Amino acid sequence: MPLRTRLLRTFALLSCLVPLAAACSESSSSPASPPAASADAGAADAASSTEEARAVLVAYAAGAHGAYSLALERARAMQTAIDAMLAAPSQATLDAARAAWIAAREPYGRTEVYRFFGGPIDEDESLEGRINSWPLDEAFIDYTKDAPTSGIVNAAAPAAITRDFLKDQNTASGEKNVTTGYHAIEFLLWGQDLSPDGPGARPHTDFDTGSAGTASNQDRRGEYLRVVTELLVSDLQGLTDTWTESGDYRATFTALDTHEALTNMLLGMGSLSGAELSGERMTVAFDTQDQEDEHSCFSDNTHADLAANLAGIEDVYLGRAGGKTGPSIDALVGARAPALQPRVKASLDKTRAAIAAIPVPFDRAIFDPAGRDKIKAALDACEELTNVLLEVGLAFGARVQLPK
Repeated sequence: MPLRTRLLRTFALLSCLVPLAAACSESSSSPASPPAASADAGAADAASSTEEARAVLVAYAAGAHGAYSLALERARAMQTAIDAMLAAPSQATLDAARAAWIAAREPYGRTEVYRFFGGPIDEDESLEGRINSWPLDEAFIDYTKDAPTSGIVNAAAPAAITRDFLKDQNTASGEKNVTTGYHAIEFLLWGQDLSPDGPGARPHTDFDTGSAGTASNQDRRGEYLRVVTELLVSDLQGLTDTWTESGDYRATFTALDTHEALTNMLLGMGSLSGAELSGERMTVAFDTQDQEDEHSCFSDNTHADLAANLAGIEDVYLGRAGGKTGPSIDALVGARAPALQPRVKASLDKTRAAIAAIPVPFDRAIFDPAGRDKIKAALDACEELTNVLLEVGLAFGARVQLPK
């Protein structure tokens, strides 16, 4: 969801932004002039701890670049598959384009942990909204069961479908009037999800401009799909570029005070596990029992979206990038608050298992009593994880305030 989404938790550094190895504040009974040896040891510990924290934030920036690079690579592969389908529409080429969309979603889901703290994805509110806005009003884009001539595709006075046009139209006339991003592409590939047990079933002939074509305006539908995919690839390219070693934001982030950088990492993890995963992405659909409120409702890929988001949180906490593990927040926690370290890992494991246990498809689970129990367990696990991450912040001297 774009930044206008309400965050259920706000991380606020109130005070005590001190080096990681130092105490949050000194007791009034502390000696005014500690022994020299003690002071030297404390300074050495602080320097060592700061160096370790610096290594973590450098690894985080490299991980962000790697995550966006993979999302871009998969989006380009999806673009290739979509272009092939549009050139020769068939069930086989449509299935290949759909498979490429699903493959592209997983790495993007892992990048969402790099949101929520004013980084590149947040600087321009419209950017995140262009990439991943949902839910969307299908009839604003193309025909639906109840509105067979609706949408931009079937406009009576059609405007040229360009990147700028789609960007200008995106949510401009209403929050659900989404015209860009993964979910606009998803709708064009699958169509409405009218089945209680499976995804949408748009026929490939909706893109066939010959005599076998179904629905009308097949050429505009194909052009829309081509242009919206180009726009997504372009937006992901920009995010990837800014996190490269020579990128503008990479330099900004790695120059941050280590405490500020660590707080940003915790903001991303905690906001994703709480406000997004537990809140917008599960609770809303759980409460409304409306399949339109699930994340990837046309493809029934919501279960994979949830798992990818959690994997992104694990990547950052454990220092995982490109199949390797490097300097991590987990290691810092082990050094500063060893009793907390196994609790964080246990909470991550519990949340991963709870999400994996949600029956597929998600839009059926929200109705089924057993499925609802599984979703509730995942909600509770995400809440628990968020609270444990807040404790991590406190362990580093960041007093974190939760709104009532």
